[in-house]
Amino acid sequence: MDHFIYRDGTLFAEEVPVTEIATAVGTPFYCYSSATFQRHFRLFDEALDGLDHLVCYAVKAASNLAILKTLGALGAGMDVVSGGEYARALAAGVPGERIVFSGVGKTREEIATALNGGLRQFNVESEPEMDVINSVALELGLVAPITVRVNPDVDAKTHAKIATGKSENKFGIPISRARDVYSYAGSLKGLKVVGIDVHIGSQLTELEPFELAYRKVAELTEQLRADGHKIVRLDLGGGLGIPYERSNTAPPLPIEYGAMVKRVLGHLGCEIEIEPGRLIAGNAGIMVSKVIYVKSGEDRQFLIVDGAMNDLIRPAMYEAHHDIIPIVESVPGTEMTRYDIVGPVCESGDTFARARVMAPLSQGDLIAFRSAGAYGAVMSSEYNSRPLIPEVLVNGDQFAVIRQRPSYEEMINRDSIPPWL
Repeated sequence: MDHFIYRDGTLFAEEVPVTEIATAVGTPFYCYSSATFQRHFRLFDEALDGLDHLVCYAVKAASNLAILKTLGALGAGMDVVSGGEYARALAAGVPGERIVFSGVGKTREEIATALNGGLRQFNVESEPEMDVINSVALELGLVAPITVRVNPDVDAKTHAKIATGKSENKFGIPISRARDVYSYAGSLKGLKVVGIDVHIGSQLTELEPFELAYRKVAELTEQLRADGHKIVRLDLGGGLGIPYERSNTAPPLPIEYGAMVKRVLGHLGCEIEIEPGRLIAGNAGIMVSKVIYVKSGEDRQFLIVDGAMNDLIRPAMYEAHHDIIPIVESVPGTEMTRYDIVGPVCESGDTFARARVMAPLSQGDLIAFRSAGAYGAVMSSEYNSRPLIPEVLVNGDQFAVIRQRPSYEEMINRDSIPPWL
């Protein structure tokens, strides 16, 4: 569910007509719903009711400060994967004890920053990283809380580029080596082992892969405790998918996921951490674009819009589907047209949809790309020297620009000319 609905024939974001925002900020732009962010966070929080738990929002999904502050105010933790995301979480007012630092390539500088600023734990991905965290912690006179990310070799049944839990993926240590790695971690004076971490991928649409992985984690928990380790926390990662195509069967609900977690892991008495990103942010955002031209090709119609692959790269990178709808609702009974919907970037890859059936559209009409809140703005770029597009947050009948569109001058002035030129 989201809060983008038609009223009297036009699309609203909560209580604000999208056309009103478009007039104020121009196109293209991202538009987010505060109520949707809040609702989706609460669904996860309530799904784990009865367990000691913390829902840590995956900052990489959508990292604007206003979004982080919206979720932080509800008690959300933050899962970060870079020093920049860590700084954003702190800037949004999230205390260090609610920040989990993940990622395969943490630098000494990032580790020191997080230890000095405070954090809940590092999710450690390798023994070399463990050595570096230990070294930095000892230099600072601190002890670093850690979990070790284990790779359970479970097929997440998702897109190959976002699967992270198979043996060939770069993430974590093989679960078969976990006891030896934990033994080594226990010997390092700058580390405190607090739990186990696992994350098998993103956009999962079935519970079975989660359950297979979590059963392996449950078994490992018992083994590590028998070895003398105090395993008090299980970080289960994120990955629950969203329905990008409204016609498809919906993925499992957070309440179903929570029931499975309780059934498989509840007997261990561990604090549960989860790190949802896409399910919280995905349907909380749309990208709004304007039709520049309608072009007739040899055997197809092209809808050329002012949004491009640099603004929303998921279709080009992942062959991802986004439902695309007109801002002004079509009249029932209107004869449909097939369009290839494309942007202005000089690559054939700048294609959002092929042979998409829609009501006829004309130059100047507005469209919305649904389910664009996750991995949309955060993955955008200035390719073709196109400025980053604005982000707008709606709250009831109010809206605010939470990231401005830079001018060409601002964009160009970030470059510098060397003295010999």
